[in-house]
Amino acid sequence: MYAVIKHGGKQYKVKVGDVLELDRIEAEPKTDIEINEVLLVKADDTKIGTPLVEGAKVVAEVINHARGKKVIIFKKRRRKDSKKKRGFRRDFTRVKIKEIVA
Repeated sequence: MYAVIKHGGKQYKVKVGDVLELDRIEAEPKTDIEINEVLLVKADDTKIGTPLVEGAKVVAEVINHARGKKVIIFKKRRRKDSKKKRGFRRDFTRVKIKEIVA
């Protein structure tokens, strides 16, 4: 059984036991969260939402919060003596999928 969920403008294909890095969620570690934006559930039969599956949810446990690796953005305009260097680190929450309720 798997499901396709939507979180933070991105879509994820999840199974029970998967560990995901979602955008930062304000929740304490070792607490459960529910993700109600389920687009598809595949078990014995397939349920496709229009756009969401009615009554479906995914229960996940928050493992921890962290920051990703630094991404460097470097822009240079040739022959203009113009350049810009910026960077950022993405905040994310690591979650483990506990249950898929169809």
